[in-house]
Amino acid sequence: MVFRLVSRRLSRWAVAAPVALVIAGLSGCGSGEPAASSASAPAAAGATEVNVFAAASLTGTFTELGRTFEAAHPGTTVKFNFGSSATLAQQIVQGAPADVFAAASPATMKTVTDASLASGPATFVRNKLEIAVPKDNPAKVDELKDLTDPKVKVALCAEQVPCGAAAVKALEAAGLKVTPVTLEQDVKATLTKVELGEVDAALVYTTDVIAAAGRVQGIDFPEADKAINDYPIATLSKAPAGDLAKQFVGLVLSQQGKDVLTKAGFQSP
Repeated sequence: MVFRLVSRRLSRWAVAAPVALVIAGLSGCGSGEPAASSASAPAAAGATEVNVFAAASLTGTFTELGRTFEAAHPGTTVKFNFGSSATLAQQIVQGAPADVFAAASPATMKTVTDASLASGPATFVRNKLEIAVPKDNPAKVDELKDLTDPKVKVALCAEQVPCGAAAVKALEAAGLKVTPVTLEQDVKATLTKVELGEVDAALVYTTDVIAAAGRVQGIDFPEADKAINDYPIATLSKAPAGDLAKQFVGLVLSQQGKDVLTKAGFQSP
């Protein structure tokens, strides 16, 4: 009887033990997995992306401000789409996912505001043109009038983009007509023609000449004062990351943002 009682108890234990071990094992996995998930969850939740569409002439300054913004917002990535303001405006109107638009002219911003995709844009800087020539200035360009010489190869931005529209204004103010050998889609592409020695001169922004110091030289001309571009910035009304977009715009408009922009040659509005 004693033997049978012990056998039954052992038998019950033998059946219960694996079940208990399985339950314990499952409990152990359950307690471990939430710990791992809770450790990674904040990183996933905080991995926010802000998409900023900005004029090509803002490449250097906005890249710097983007790094500053990311440092102040751990887990946030600022993605930039730099290019012609006219092209960027069309992309936004056509549904491209963007949170912030910084344009090189009120006209290109108007394309977006007229589509009810942004409101209340703020002018944050101004920019004016300079003549950019290769470092050795092979065509001996000294003034705007020199660009009318058919022997001088000139690059201009296309008229529909802000730097091209400004060039048209400046040339009209001077009463001059220039026949370019190439029309580029943004100011960076126009400056590259000078840097590569493919043209003798180009009309680009002062900020681009400063950014290319050592590779090109800039020549001021008085008519540039009659073709200054205002740069507006706005948070887009359908911004996926609306709150962070407003904070990025706030950084651009802050004293810290102004310091970065004026150091690069932009003028205060």
